[in-house]
Amino acid sequence: MSTTIRPPSSRPPAVALVPARSGSVRVPGKNIRLLAGHPLLAYTISAALESGAFAAVVVSTDSEEIAEVARRYGAEVPELRPPELATATSPDVEWVLHSMRAREEEIFALLRPTSPFRTADTIARALASLLTTEGADSVRAVELCRQHPGKMWVVEDDLMSPLLEQPVGQTPYHSSQYQALPRVYVQNSSLEIAWTHVLHQDGSIAGRTIAPFFTEGAEGFSIDYPEDFEQAERLLATGEAVLPRLLEPVR
Repeated sequence: MSTTIRPPSSRPPAVALVPARSGSVRVPGKNIRLLAGHPLLAYTISAALESGAFAAVVVSTDSEEIAEVARRYGAEVPELRPPELATATSPDVEWVLHSMRAREEEIFALLRPTSPFRTADTIARALASLLTTEGADSVRAVELCRQHPGKMWVVEDDLMSPLLEQPVGQTPYHSSQYQALPRVYVQNSSLEIAWTHVLHQDGSIAGRTIAPFFTEGAEGFSIDYPEDFEQAERLLATGEAVLPRLLEPVR
């Protein structure tokens, strides 16, 4: 059963922020490249709108072409992002502050277009998690890591040492089976949702107390490399993943 929500007047107002800069290095044109016949960006916009969780779905982009696509699928693009906030090394907090400077919502969600299998239900569950986790500044999507940091090394000159401090008097992590290691989670690109006050009090998009949002199945899948588009198509073909219900684009 879907947990899609329609926020009552008592719920703190929230805004969805969708980053879609034009300068992707690894996958040029990624945000508007077609997946299952529609621009990748469209699925994030549609999921956000269908969730009913947001007062607005706002796309932050430095490209008028991307802005036109975003508007066609129902998002707002109040203005283009300044070029200096759209480089490959620009911190997220800079463009988020730029997007939020004239807004009054108490909660903001970062929904990256690279996670097309994040659905309205995913968003609703994550928002509910933030609202019910006492003291949390934010929630961030995570999943169990496949490459455990206990088996990672730092190389200096001709020798290497473990990245993590190893347990004393026990089998080293690097010589242990995966199931014997501490459970470690890695963040994925699916979503981040935070109270707006963290932007101004901590100068961050996460704050100091971060609660986990455990993605399920393909919710956390991210398209970051050219071959990821092929993997996404395979997941759709086998039924291992589903796309959000796409809202009809404006012609």
